[in-house]
Amino acid sequence: MRQDRESPVQRAIVDYMRRVLPDAIVHHSANEGVRGGRAGWLDGALAALVVMAFASSAQASRIKDVVAFEGVRDNMLMGYGLVVGLNGTGDKLQNNAFTEQSMIGFLERQGVNTRGLQLKSKNVAAVTVTAKLPPFARAGSNIDISISAMGDAKSLMGGTLLATSLLGPDGNVYAVAQGPVTIGGFEASGGSGSGITKGVPTNGFISNGATVEREIDFRLNDMASLRLSLRNPDITTATNVMRVINQQVGAGVSRVDDPGTVTVTVPTAYKGDVVGMLADIETLPIETDQPARIVVDEATGTIVMGENVRISTVAVAQGNLIVKVEESPQVSQPNPFAPAGAETVVVPRSDVTVSEEASNKIAVLSEGATLKDLVGGLNALGVGPRDLITILQTIKAAGALQADIETR
Repeated sequence: MRQDRESPVQRAIVDYMRRVLPDAIVHHSANEGVRGGRAGWLDGALAALVVMAFASSAQASRIKDVVAFEGVRDNMLMGYGLVVGLNGTGDKLQNNAFTEQSMIGFLERQGVNTRGLQLKSKNVAAVTVTAKLPPFARAGSNIDISISAMGDAKSLMGGTLLATSLLGPDGNVYAVAQGPVTIGGFEASGGSGSGITKGVPTNGFISNGATVEREIDFRLNDMASLRLSLRNPDITTATNVMRVINQQVGAGVSRVDDPGTVTVTVPTAYKGDVVGMLADIETLPIETDQPARIVVDEATGTIVMGENVRISTVAVAQGNLIVKVEESPQVSQPNPFAPAGAETVVVPRSDVTVSEEASNKIAVLSEGATLKDLVGGLNALGVGPRDLITILQTIKAAGALQADIETR
């Protein structure tokens, strides 16, 4: 089979692949490919370039996943309302004056006068209604709402939320909510007082349960500059965002204000078309970087360690000291024909034993050990999550752990 000498085209492709993918191993040959000759080699090189470029970009994050655009965010809404139609699981009116006052006010608006009457309904519950108004939501669109009981209602199952105004922080009404409530739990009880509860039956939601009535006046295309807020502030990531944007939009259009903010000045080519600029920016791939951090949840024994965690040379020994206390009380009874006044007594007897695991091991972790080395070394000791928390804190106290420990 004939072999072709390496052509300038082949050499250019290989050089380009090595330049754009510095971490990849690029093998090439001047031999013919599947179809033979330069055409086959070119097909193979292009295929390798596509596959490797896809793998490289898959490891990067998009700008839209790393930053939040100024003004493009949710807005919190909240309201107070009544849920009716409950099967005897609502608020006890004698214990919840606000529920009774709300019922009286609602009935009066419907032309029913109940002033001075003692209401005994158990089918009504006072609730708070919360929602998130998405950016650029238009009047007439629907949004999801969450509902939570305020009083001593046992369950919102089967209830219907009456028309409730949802207000923003400025006091204006932005949406109106109403509809049947869906809950993710239940409660059942018997006549003896025993019962079972699954989930939280006093919380519920209504999908598309609110209609937007007022729009937020925000004109994105009229902005002369835009700020990007990093979800996880980091100076290296912010610098990478700036560089990628300058390469795509134009040199000098963006700058790093602080580790959490990148300001982009709208260039002349995008005047009046900020949306188009964001569309070109948000899908750009960037490399992110975060400080080494270990997050510990002592309540559940959960430990999460980032890939950048490193340790200096350290030896770790772990052993469990077990103290076991057994109580075996004995009952001493009087003998037959004992004198009057003799009583049966309980004689306490305690047996205390102390033991230490004999199979203790010592693991040595060398300088610059990675997360994999750290976990492997601690697993060699048979360390569980609870013990691992203490070991990590001890290594940090010894100055051998190059990472922050965050305890929750």
